Amino acid sequence: MTDAMWAGTVAVTGHEGAELEAYAARPLGSSPHGGVVVIHHMPGYDEATKEIVRRFAAHGYAAICPNLYSREGAGVSPDDQAAAARAKGGVPDEQLVGDVAGAAAYLKGLEHANGKIGVIGYCSGGRQTFLAACSLQIDAAVDCYGAFVVTAPPADFPLTAEPLISRAADLSCPLLGLFGADDKFPSPEEVDVLAAELDKLGKEYEFHVFPDAGHGFFATDRPNYRPAAAVEGWKKVFGFFGRHLAA
Repeated sequence: MTDAMWAGTVAVTGHEGAELEAYAARPLGSSPHGGVVVIHHMPGYDEATKEIVRRFAAHGYAAICPNLYSREGAGVSPDDQAAAARAKGGVPDEQLVGDVAGAAAYLKGLEHANGKIGVIGYCSGGRQTFLAACSLQIDAAVDCYGAFVVTAPPADFPLTAEPLISRAADLSCPLLGLFGADDKFPSPEEVDVLAAELDKLGKEYEFHVFPDAGHGFFATDRPNYRPAAAVEGWKKVFGFFGRHLAA
């Protein structure tokens, strides 16, 4: 742990050269460090996600969360940006991949970067983490209850997304999955289907399904928060990144 860090708003170049607002944090020491791209949940680019970015910096990583809804207008509040993006069905997959690539490039360009990149995402960001890890060369990926990797959203769901399980053969790195036993998106049955596919393909992964936890159990600012699952989940995240992103 380190209490000396820099944190603040930066600009990164995303898909097709778009300029994105992003929140970044990094330790101030001179030791080589890995980088973590944090993909925010569907509620958007918010204070809780920025706190996660700082948490990674406190644990010795350079981290960045690009605002995936930046294209909805400069000077527009994050809540309004998120509402506009949701009204369009969310972020297109190709755009997401380009934005994550831009955020990773920013991290690799920092002084003391060791060149290794992890990606972590929550809710819709969990699905997008899997997408990024199947589309880019990443060193480690953490999917926190990402829905619609195995199945498509219900017809009335405010997200346009195609299942990604057919992309599993392209998974470029070890995958950590953290899920809730009481979740419906994804359900434990869907987690089992994904695990079976990864087993068939010989991919390196570890999945954990926490009892008495549903969707969003990491979210300290929401009623879904489950302290026991979140504490254990964070231990697994830092252990996993420690193994795969070390210098």
